[in-house]
Parts: sequence; C-alpha cells; structure tokens
Amino acid sequence: MSIQEKLKHELKAVILVTLFFAAWLGVFMGLKILILDGYQIRFGSVSAVLIGALVLAKVVLILEHVPLGAWVKKQPVVVDVILRTVLYAFGTFVVMLLEKSFESRHEQGGFVSALLNVFQHRDMPHIWANTICVTGALLFYNLLSALNHHLGSGGLARVLLTNRKDAPIR
Repeated sequence: MSIQEKLKHELKAVILVTLFFAAWLGVFMGLKILILDGYQIRFGSVSAVLIGALVLAKVVLILEHVPLGAWVKKQPVVVDVILRTVLYAFGTFVVMLLEKSFESRHEQGGFVSALLNVFQHRDMPHIWANTICVTGALLFYNLLSALNHHLGSGGLARVLLTNRKDAPIR
C-alpha cells in the first residue's frame, strides 16, 4: 500500500467510526434535550457531540491495535469484546472525572482539591449518564467490529445490505 492509499484507508475508517459514534451520541443528546425541556432547561451542543465522537473514534481505532495478551487470544471473542468495552468505559469515566475536576478547579481551590471532591460535584449524575451511554456505544461498536473481523473485510456490510430474497438467513 502506498502512503496515499494508507491515508485514504485511515481517513475512511475515522469518518465511518466518527459517524457511528456521532449517531449514538446524537441520539443520547436528543434524549437529554427532550428530558430537560420538561424542566425548561435548554441544553444542546452539536459541536460537542461531533468533537466527542471524533475523539472517541480515533482513540478506539488506535486501541483496536493494542493486544490484550495471550490469555485473551485463547478465549472466545466475546471475552475480548467485553474486556475492551470495560477498559474503554473505564478510560472514558476517568477522562470525564479529570475534565470535571479541571472545570471546577477554581471553585475548589485547585485541581487536586477538585479531583478529591469530584464525586460530590453537582454534575456527577451527568458524568454517570454519559459514561453509561458511551459504554453502550462502545459495546455495540466492539460487537460490530468483532463480527466484521470474523466475516472478513466488508463482510458485515454485505450481510446487512443483501436483499432478503438473496439472504440465506430467514
């Protein structure tokens, strides 16, 4: 593969995975907007969803190449899917805690103090909700990724885009 082909392949992967996470996070943001509207609270930032989806996509694409060890390779694929989902979700939770600590450092008198008090922060339910949503997106992505890997390049798309009359599954 030439550098141009590699770049094209990488760009396509980033765009597709970003669109996946943007759709998932967009639905979550839509639910937040609908729920908060009942309390006359305005919420919404499409740019935050797109940036979050882009960052999440790039991190996940990089971490897909990180081996989880010989033990995991000997296990059923579902073990890899669950382990990656848990690790990615934990990383997401830690990043959100650090972000909230950084945002509230002035209120708490410094970053360390804010980090120590982050679990008492008024936005902690927001952090939990975001973590749960992202975990669902990660689980679904990891499942689809495992299926696509098992079916071969473009295999999942072929299965999903095949006309029903031609599909072997009823």
